[in-house]
Amino acid sequence: MRAFPTVLAVALIFPLTSSAQAPAHIPPPSPTEQQIKAAATMPFRNSSLPIDKRVDDLVGRLTLEEKVSQLIDRAAPIPRLDIPAYNWWNEGLHGIARSGFATMFPQAIGNAATWDAPLVHSIGEVVSTEARAKYNDAIAHANHDRYFGLTIWSPNINIFRDPRWGRGQETYGEDPFLTARLGTAFVQGIQGDDPHYFRAIATPKHYAVHSGPESTRHKANIDPTPHDLWDTYLPAFRATITEGHADSIMCSYNAVDKVPACASKMLLGDILRGDWHFQGFVTSDCGAIGDFSEPYGHHYSADFAAGSAAAILAGTDTDCGAEYLKLADAVHNGLLTEAQLDVSVKRLFTARMKLGMFDPPQQVPFSTIPYSVVDSPEHAALALRAARESMVLLKNDNHFLPLDPAKKQTIAVIGPLPGSRIALEGNYNAIPLHPILPIDGIQSEFGYDHVSYAQGAPYIPGGELPVPRTMLRDATDSTVEGLEGQYFSHPGFGDAPAMVRIDKEIDFDWAFANPVDPRDTTTQAFAVRWIGAIRAPVAETLTLQFRLPICYPCQDKLKFAVYLDGKQLVPAAPPTPTTSKLPPSGRNYGAIQHFEIPFADTRPHDLRIEYIQSARIPGAGLAFEWTAPEKLLQDQAIEAAKKADVVVAFVGLTPRLEGEEMKVNAKGFSGGDRTDLELPEPQQQMLEAVAKTGKPIVVVLLNGSALAVNWAQQNSRALLEAWYPGQSGGQAIAETLSGKNNPAGRLPITFYTGIDQLPAFDDYSMANRTYRYFKGKPLYAFGDGLSYTTFSYSDVKLSTKSLRAGDPLSVEADVRNTGSAAGDEVSELYLVPPQTSLAPGQALAGFQRFRLNPGETRHLTFTLDPRILSQVDDKGTRVVTPGKYKLSLGSSQPGGDLGPTTQSATFTIIGTRELPN
Repeated sequence: MRAFPTVLAVALIFPLTSSAQAPAHIPPPSPTEQQIKAAATMPFRNSSLPIDKRVDDLVGRLTLEEKVSQLIDRAAPIPRLDIPAYNWWNEGLHGIARSGFATMFPQAIGNAATWDAPLVHSIGEVVSTEARAKYNDAIAHANHDRYFGLTIWSPNINIFRDPRWGRGQETYGEDPFLTARLGTAFVQGIQGDDPHYFRAIATPKHYAVHSGPESTRHKANIDPTPHDLWDTYLPAFRATITEGHADSIMCSYNAVDKVPACASKMLLGDILRGDWHFQGFVTSDCGAIGDFSEPYGHHYSADFAAGSAAAILAGTDTDCGAEYLKLADAVHNGLLTEAQLDVSVKRLFTARMKLGMFDPPQQVPFSTIPYSVVDSPEHAALALRAARESMVLLKNDNHFLPLDPAKKQTIAVIGPLPGSRIALEGNYNAIPLHPILPIDGIQSEFGYDHVSYAQGAPYIPGGELPVPRTMLRDATDSTVEGLEGQYFSHPGFGDAPAMVRIDKEIDFDWAFANPVDPRDTTTQAFAVRWIGAIRAPVAETLTLQFRLPICYPCQDKLKFAVYLDGKQLVPAAPPTPTTSKLPPSGRNYGAIQHFEIPFADTRPHDLRIEYIQSARIPGAGLAFEWTAPEKLLQDQAIEAAKKADVVVAFVGLTPRLEGEEMKVNAKGFSGGDRTDLELPEPQQQMLEAVAKTGKPIVVVLLNGSALAVNWAQQNSRALLEAWYPGQSGGQAIAETLSGKNNPAGRLPITFYTGIDQLPAFDDYSMANRTYRYFKGKPLYAFGDGLSYTTFSYSDVKLSTKSLRAGDPLSVEADVRNTGSAAGDEVSELYLVPPQTSLAPGQALAGFQRFRLNPGETRHLTFTLDPRILSQVDDKGTRVVTPGKYKLSLGSSQPGGDLGPTTQSATFTIIGTRELPN
């Protein structure tokens, strides 16, 4: 952490500059009235013609240079044909991202923990509906910027094979079957079921064999065995293409069998378009084409022209980058023909036509979706449902939970995460308008007067935290926590504020957003003034900082000032960028302005913060943070615990620690990935120190990957996994603690006791990885999760005990709620095949989530098709093989430590049946 000389007056009034690459809203050239009239009569505008005929007509009118201009993510306008610009890059992993406020669902790993495919389908519907609303509004304002299009680069269906991978949070977990089912549901939800038009286009990624390390992703070559390729790494992609009919797919950075994935004729030709009959388009990951020839990359191509030609010939149609601009040179130099280039251009215009972009708006059913659907009450309710369903209860010693609000127990909420916005978000996130932080949810559920709060520890040693509400007051003589926020609808403070509210933390993401007018998608010009007081917890010099946008450019667009006791603080140095550019993940780590203030006392001091934004700024926002003495934080947590009846400790990670290719200077982290599975040291030390008070501790985890919380398992009274739970996460957590929400989430990943149970991170062999092949005893198993009620299974019946290879098998059973509370149950069906050197110990074969009242029984039916019953041999061939099989049905894996005893049945398969790839 950079230190500056101790001064009382540290200042912040400046225009920010950086080298960040971000989209600027530049109006494209406008076609003339004559061009518009001429284009309207051309066959490609005739919606009664077959799409292939229309596309042939359009592409046949383009020059080589115009064709090339369409093959990058920022497709240029063609005014002479009245074809507008189009940006292919949009994100919608768990909410439509980076284009102003939108509904934010739990991070994908949390959605996976719901084990609820219909819910994930509904989430996909909301994401694409809000994308359509934003697109319709953008088109009305001639906005063709990135993040306002209809091609959504989600879902991430890579297999989370190793918990050290920072981007595993974006996935649906470690199991190919669960990932396939949830990924397919999401794709179908995104694209819709209209017979003529897509609501939006989904893009499963990253194809293929991609799951870290982040530090080597631009040059890594993976040589999976044929068995691992077809058994683990490809099934989810196959399902989203052949069943979900995704119209797009993204190829990955890494090489497979010595060939970059985006140049692999095996992956993109033989398998994708050959075996799976894919008819859509392929986009590269951002910069992946450059990796072919860059010095740090694969050394596969001599230069950008050769690399671009190789990618096009393999079947990569869109370059997220600028390398494809060399394709005209590639044609002139004979590296490919213009006719070969036309194949990709046609695929892209086919997609745009299937989205209705060349048809009259009144003919496209989605063109009337209004902006008012964005973050609507119905969408917010679904986000709350998803957060509730994602909660996974991993320990509940002697039914310690739920806590009864009627008992008026005092609760000490401790940890760096309960007052943290980013702990709700995960990466590739939407921007929530009204996020409910965990501390707010708990105070609302249990009563403000019965809940205390102490940060307790930084995320990592020496790390910054949001300045807590406990240090802020709306006036020097007030007990109201937070600052008074005065929000102005213009970039200045001359008029009366349009909105006044109490902001308990100053921690905001306003990327393409206007907090004064959430529906403003054009100017984003506003001002905010916060007034109140700051009270130092100790009389000493404190290190404070503001996290501001990495903006490019933002001269004259942003003004910012801070006043303490009426004096403007003057900076000792310009702001320090935390990264040189905005990463593909879009997470804005900000330009940091540090300053140190010597507080001579602990009385409240007048504080005023002014933020004036006069135009749209990518990555806009403001966070007021501090670097607190760790002993001070820990002492505050101990003091809060001593005064409480129960301690609720929030610990875990953040998307600034785990994520996509980023710099993290802390033990246990490297380049976005992790080097161990432990809690960061300050958080672990906080837990152990608070435990010495003797007060019972409930541990709540906020994270996107497995943690080796061995101490918490042994010493806490209860342990709840809450992931990055989205905009309503605080409410869902509080309702789970109180029993209003009965948890039924299940782990979509294995929690190991430590990295000593794992192979090397860069070893892509599946041996001893994930629950299917792991030989040891984990801390928590895939599929684990408890409830506040109990369930029993009975009458497991099979359609036959002797099955001919290639035939389906039906499984039926009854499940009864034998407890006293209503609740959801997740029924997990596992197949145990004849054991060979390649066979998994067991594999998920079906799952259903449903709700039962006390005493209620539900009859279950599962149908297992030949693919579910098959195995993959050492040559990569999928075969239904003869032998004796076992099926296990229950609330968890067979033999698991959590949940009731499972019920099982056996059957025999007669004969052999090879299945197509």
